[in-house]
Amino acid sequence: MTTMATAAPARTSQTWYKILYIQVLIAIMIGAIVGWLWPSVATNDWVKALGDGFIKLIKMVIAPIIFCTVASGIAHIQDAKKVGRVGVKALVYFEIVSSFALVLGLVMGNLVQIGRGLAVNPDAAAVANYVKQAEASKTVDFFLNIIPDTVVGALARGDILQVLLFAILFGFSLMALGERGERLRGMIDDFAHAVFGVIAIVMKAAPIGAFGAMAFAIGKFGPAALGNLIGLIVLFYATAAIFVAVVLGLISRIVGFSIFKFIIYIKDELLIVLGTSSSESALPQLMEKLERLGCSKPVVGLVVPTGYSFNLDGTNIYMTLATLFIAQALGVDLTFGQQLTILLVAMLTSKGASGVTGAGFITLAATLSVVNPALVPGMAIVFSIDKFMSEVRALTNITGNGIAAVFVSWWEGELDDATLHARLKQPTVSTGIDTRNSRR
Repeated sequence: MTTMATAAPARTSQTWYKILYIQVLIAIMIGAIVGWLWPSVATNDWVKALGDGFIKLIKMVIAPIIFCTVASGIAHIQDAKKVGRVGVKALVYFEIVSSFALVLGLVMGNLVQIGRGLAVNPDAAAVANYVKQAEASKTVDFFLNIIPDTVVGALARGDILQVLLFAILFGFSLMALGERGERLRGMIDDFAHAVFGVIAIVMKAAPIGAFGAMAFAIGKFGPAALGNLIGLIVLFYATAAIFVAVVLGLISRIVGFSIFKFIIYIKDELLIVLGTSSSESALPQLMEKLERLGCSKPVVGLVVPTGYSFNLDGTNIYMTLATLFIAQALGVDLTFGQQLTILLVAMLTSKGASGVTGAGFITLAATLSVVNPALVPGMAIVFSIDKFMSEVRALTNITGNGIAAVFVSWWEGELDDATLHARLKQPTVSTGIDTRNSRR
C-alpha cells in the first residue's frame, strides 16, 4: 500500500457543550440522577425506548459495515506482493497478538466476575424465543446455516456469519482480479465510508440513547447497578493496561526498545485519539511518525492501514470482557465450548471493526448474536458506559498498530535501529513530512 502520510490539519476550537463527549457525559449523569430519584419515571417504556432505539440504529448497519471492511481489507492485501513476505508476516503477527488480547479478556472476565449479582431480567419473551431457536438448532444445522441461501437474504436478515463468509470469499475474488478489480474495490471503500457517515449521523443521538439506557438501568436495578458498571470500566482499563505493558511491552523488548518510550513518542496522536474516540483520526500522523522512527515506508504503508481492520487489540479485549459481563449479569452460564466460540467468533467479527467511534459496540452486537442470541438484550446494560470503553479501545488499537509496524519492519530487517533509538530518546519532533525517509 502506497498511501502517503500527511500532516493533520490544525484542530479548531469548539464550544464545550457542542462536543459529543461532553454531551454524553452530561446525559449519563442526568440519566443516573433521574433513575435514582425518580425510578418510576426512569422505567417508563418511552425512556427505555431511547436506549433501545439507539441500539437498533447501530444494529441496522452491522451487516453492510462488516461486508465492506472485511472484503476490502482482504482485497487490499494484494499490495503485499509489492513487499514480498510482509503481508504474510503481518497477518501472522495480527492473528497471534489478537489471540493474546482475546484470551486475556476472557481470563480477566472469568477471574473478576464483575457482572455477578446484577440480576438483570431482560425481555422474557425475547429470551424465550432465542432459547427455543437455540434448542432446535443442531450442530450440523449450525454449519449449514453459515452458508446463505442468497447473499441478499443474508444482508437483509443481518446474519453475521453468512455475511462474513460471503465477504471473505468476495475479498479473495477481488484480490485475484488484480488491477481489473481496482474500480470495484474503490466503490466498496466509498460505500463503506458512506455507511460510516450514517454512523456519524446516528452518533449524534448518542446522548439521548445514553440518557435512556442509564436512567432505565439505575431506575430498574437500583444505584447498585452503577457499581457493577463502574467495576466493568475499571476492569477493562486494567486489562488494557496489562496488555499494553506486558504483551506489547514484551514485543517491544524483543525489538530492543521500551514500550513506554514509544507511548511518549506518539503522545500527540494518542491525545487526538482520546479527544475523538477514533484511532483513525490519527492515522496519517502515525504513519508519518513511524517512518521517521526508522520503519520501512512500504511496511508502514501496508501494516498500519491493514491493521485497522485486522489488528484491533482493544476491541478484542472489550468483546470478550463485555460478553462475559453481560452473560454474568443475565445469569447465563457459558460453557467452556461457548467461551471457546467467543474467541473464534470474536476473531472474525473484530475484522469488521473500523477505528471509528461505536465500532466496538457494533462488533459486540455481532459477537453476541452468534455466541448466544439470548445475550443480545443485555447490550442495553453496557451501552450506557460504552463511551468510556470506546476511549481505551481506540488508544489500545492505535498503540498496537504502531508496535505492529515496528515489529514487522524489524522482522523484515528493514528497521533503522540507530534512528529508532535516537528518536525515542528525543520524542519531541515536528509533525511535518520527513522527506529524508523517501529513500525507503
